[in-house]
Amino acid sequence: MDFHLLIDNLTNPALLFFFLGIIAVQLKSDLNIPENSSKFISLYLLLCIGFKGGQELSHSEIDMEIIWSLILGIILALVVPLYTYFILRRKFSVSNAGAIAASYGSVSAVTFVTAISFLELEQIDFGGHMVAVMALMEAPSIIVGVLLISIYDKANCANISIGKLIKHSLTNGSVLLIIGSLVIGMFASEAQAEGIKPFTTDIFKGFLMVFLLDMGITSGKELSAFIKKGWFALLFAIVVPVINGILVAIISGWITHSIGNRLLFAILAASASYIAVPAAMRLAAPKANPSLYLPMALAITFPFNITLGMPMYLGVIHYFA
Repeated sequence: MDFHLLIDNLTNPALLFFFLGIIAVQLKSDLNIPENSSKFISLYLLLCIGFKGGQELSHSEIDMEIIWSLILGIILALVVPLYTYFILRRKFSVSNAGAIAASYGSVSAVTFVTAISFLELEQIDFGGHMVAVMALMEAPSIIVGVLLISIYDKANCANISIGKLIKHSLTNGSVLLIIGSLVIGMFASEAQAEGIKPFTTDIFKGFLMVFLLDMGITSGKELSAFIKKGWFALLFAIVVPVINGILVAIISGWITHSIGNRLLFAILAASASYIAVPAAMRLAAPKANPSLYLPMALAITFPFNITLGMPMYLGVIHYFA
């Protein structure tokens, strides 16, 4: 790993605001971001990422690299929950193992947004089609997780059809917004995109800092309670993302030579969903314990990926490039 790169990342103002949020919780400060403001900022970030991705995609020809990238994303979303489920069953119930596996097979849009900010800071280019890859990885892992629960513990799986589950996954607010923004960005002309650039680009990093402050506060609240749940969940939330991220950082070199695209692939494979999956699991697997899979993704995996993970995966990519 390039330690200069690690220091650059750890001194990134956006990341320091994340740490400020955690420190505020430990100091029992009343610092808080209003819920409505937090929701607006998250929607804003997804909108901007989707729109800019659509703009990039509109200037790109649909070639085999883009097609294989989409295929790899779907394969990851299917394979990761399958293999992690059987690891998790050693310690957890069927419902909890299925929910956690779905979380780690799915993706974190916030981690993806932070990775894009990291690439821009390092002046590394990436393809707009990676936004589409991220959007496609949400639903398959949720479906696999619910299928595993229904196969191994039918009594505890809610009576819900796969069709209804797919619809719920695709109409989830974050998924719908980023797909819709991607399509709108593809149809918008350069002149139209330039007209809203102050909104979609210029203030993006400022909103990202406020959002990561909020994420730090949320993570800090979840962290202390989660640590009491034992070492296995803690190790899983770090080791499995590292394995996924490193393997995909290497494997992705077979379909793209872009350093930025490979890092985004690695971070997608290493991240865990704490928005779409919990919403789906409340509907499909009510016996799964959200106080287990939610803190694993948000309080452990998310901070690890945005601090140590990104420089580590980038170092692996440079080593094998």
